[in-house]
Amino acid sequence: MNILRRLRRTQFLNKRTKQYIQHNLRYYDAKYSSNINILGIETSCDDTGCAIINGNGKVLSEAIHSQHLMHLRYGGIIPDIAQDLHRQYMEPTVSKTLQDAKLTMEEISAIAVTLKPGLPLSLAVGMKYAKHLGRRYDKPIIPIHHMQAHALVARMHHNISFPFLVLLISGGHCLLAVVQDVSHFQLLGESMDCAPGEVFDKVARKMKLKNVPEYSKICGGQAVEEAAAKATNPNMFKLPLPLAEYKDCNFSLNGLKTSVMYHLHRKEVEHKVVAHELIPEVNDLCAAMLMATTRHLVHRTQRAMEFCQENKLISEKNKQLVVSGGVACNNYIFSALQLLCNETNYQIYRPFPKLCTDNGVMIAWNGLEKWKKGLDITPVTDFNTLDIEATSPLGENLIENVKAAKITTKLMKLKSRI
Repeated sequence: MNILRRLRRTQFLNKRTKQYIQHNLRYYDAKYSSNINILGIETSCDDTGCAIINGNGKVLSEAIHSQHLMHLRYGGIIPDIAQDLHRQYMEPTVSKTLQDAKLTMEEISAIAVTLKPGLPLSLAVGMKYAKHLGRRYDKPIIPIHHMQAHALVARMHHNISFPFLVLLISGGHCLLAVVQDVSHFQLLGESMDCAPGEVFDKVARKMKLKNVPEYSKICGGQAVEEAAAKATNPNMFKLPLPLAEYKDCNFSLNGLKTSVMYHLHRKEVEHKVVAHELIPEVNDLCAAMLMATTRHLVHRTQRAMEFCQENKLISEKNKQLVVSGGVACNNYIFSALQLLCNETNYQIYRPFPKLCTDNGVMIAWNGLEKWKKGLDITPVTDFNTLDIEATSPLGENLIENVKAAKITTKLMKLKSRI
């Protein structure tokens, strides 16, 4: 095998011969999985993540540099600042990951890196550094779709077979899809405007939750969930169910956000709230918003399940729902989805909390799954074909098929206590 590796680096071989050698190397590595080490690099937004996974799916090391507190000062992510911090911490984060794993780049089989979707300035840092490492050490790159990685990472610790239904909910995305295989996704619904995490962050800022000491260093979504848990009258505010009349699986939270802002402004005027003060009913308003958001997510997921059943996309023996993305950490939302799954005979899974948010482990895991199937493994000679994409479709689009089905769903009653 060492002879094959040396041959692959020679210049006189034609492309077909190099591909043959590469195929045999992958077969050898797949058979003797202890030889596989996948380095994952994640820079799609504001966290610099890195991890190494071996061929058995064991995490050898992981490191992450979070920019959360920096961007918290500005009330949102500033792309230029995110890019500068990625540049500053990219090399140290990768070096620490290699050091903790007691490996060198020569022992890495391939570099998996997020190329889409995400903030262009952030994605570019990860891509350029991955190409630098690939050229220097003659390592192939495996391009990763950020949302597909979120969907698949639950398979690391749970026995989840294909196909399965996935609900991805985060600060930048909200979508439903059927995962038929590692690279075969069928999109059933997506966000038409704001994603749940974005709404929670914006409303939390308007509510001035960060002025409460216990919420000052956590994200808006966490602050909303914790405040909602303290509500004494969660039914005080009546909020609409988004898209109730639309028989599809798309999501829209703009109207809900506007309604919450209206109630907030009304109460601020009523109580003559000024400067840093919060309205007395802030916990009840947080609870109302969280319950309305959850009803919307459950409603669309319920229709997706029925569409999958009618179109035989998922068999009766394989009913599985994976909930992933940063907002999947919200326990009220997850418990409501558990109730739905209990009624529909679905098994529900979510990654460990630290794997729900952006991280290098999910990128390395996706890279490993692709490596074992021989998918998207790009040699150094073809690096010019790799580029970032700020937006990217998840897979086969079935949204119009869902609309055409006009499936009517009976709303499931949720508990009013957070």
